Amino acid sequence: MIKYLIAFFIVLFGNQTFVQAQSNVDGNNPCLPKTVFELFKKKDSILIVKPVKNNFLLVIPIIGVNPATGFSYGATAQYTFKGKELTDKYSSANLGVTLTTQKQLLINVKNNILLKNNRIYLRGDYRLYIFTQPNYGLGTNIIPTNRENPDFSIESIEEPMDYNYFKFHQSASWEIRNNFYVGGGVEIDWYSTINDKNLDIQNGIFTHHYNYSKQNGFNENEYFVNGLSVNFIYDSRDNQINTRKGWFANINYRFNGDLFNDQRASNVLNTEVRYFLPMDPRREQFVLGFWALGQFVTKGVVPYLNLPAIGWDQRSRSGEGYTQGLFRGNNLAYMQAELRFPITCNQLLSGTVFTNFITTSNNDDHVHLFQYVQPAVGVGLRLLIDKATRTNLVFDYAVGNHSKGFYLNAGETF
Repeated sequence: MIKYLIAFFIVLFGNQTFVQAQSNVDGNNPCLPKTVFELFKKKDSILIVKPVKNNFLLVIPIIGVNPATGFSYGATAQYTFKGKELTDKYSSANLGVTLTTQKQLLINVKNNILLKNNRIYLRGDYRLYIFTQPNYGLGTNIIPTNRENPDFSIESIEEPMDYNYFKFHQSASWEIRNNFYVGGGVEIDWYSTINDKNLDIQNGIFTHHYNYSKQNGFNENEYFVNGLSVNFIYDSRDNQINTRKGWFANINYRFNGDLFNDQRASNVLNTEVRYFLPMDPRREQFVLGFWALGQFVTKGVVPYLNLPAIGWDQRSRSGEGYTQGLFRGNNLAYMQAELRFPITCNQLLSGTVFTNFITTSNNDDHVHLFQYVQPAVGVGLRLLIDKATRTNLVFDYAVGNHSKGFYLNAGETF
């Protein structure tokens, strides 16, 4: 609520992009309302805006609730910018520091940067977590349907765990044809000080993490996954901050070496596709978006915590309706469809309805991909903070199978 109020007053009194409006050539009424209530009465209009900068810095407090973290507080900064050429696309860099009631410290740095008139594409994901998160087992069959067990509780299968996590993923790609990029990257994951709280070897109480680690030759207290990747990117989106049309596709193939003790060589394929279809040329905010993720261990084995899992994409947005890491497996497929629509004619408020589907596999129990699929549905509210970059504050509520969650973020889900 605090973040909502801060953003609301920033928009009403500090954002110059809402200052001017005039009738369109057909003689329609101006869109600029005299009162807040008129926001919901006006329909078609053209906004005439003042010249805007090519950059925008958003710094907001983080006060929210997330199933994976509980109540969280901190701050996040997002810097959005572009070059001086008209054809330059917006880039973004994010820094967030969060403390949670689950005794977690989360430091996140993300970058999606286009340089040299969009000819160089940088993508990065750095994290330093002092973390606590339960494990639940592998495969999407760990949760029964409501028909099979209406009284099921996800807490009944939790296996609490504390650990520290350092992540450094950075890639650089070069444009070889219009919107098509090829490059490579460095990917480092380090899990340390792992405390598997339910594990009691003396009394014969074992966990999914311990059993998997012993079976595959990993140290259950600490492990590294270090590798190099090859990247292929296609990006024709009009704006990566808040897309209204275009495609984004990324194929990342990672080669992990066995450089240290207890490391195992492996190959992992990561794929991502986003597509945005305008639904009404007169109202640009009417957009139907699709988002698909695929993560596949194609060779060797990776440690338990590095297995494909929901909510561990670059911006930790996949799987709304379920807690982060709930579904994990040797392979993962995810799809989300989202309808975005305007609520007010000046674009201050907009909304979304969405649904997503998750499936993961478990090789040990012969659970195959798509054998069990877990769905979720949700609704969202968007509050516009910067008109030029189309940056929104995001409020989403989603319901899954025996699960639900409320999410507050800066920037679109995908």
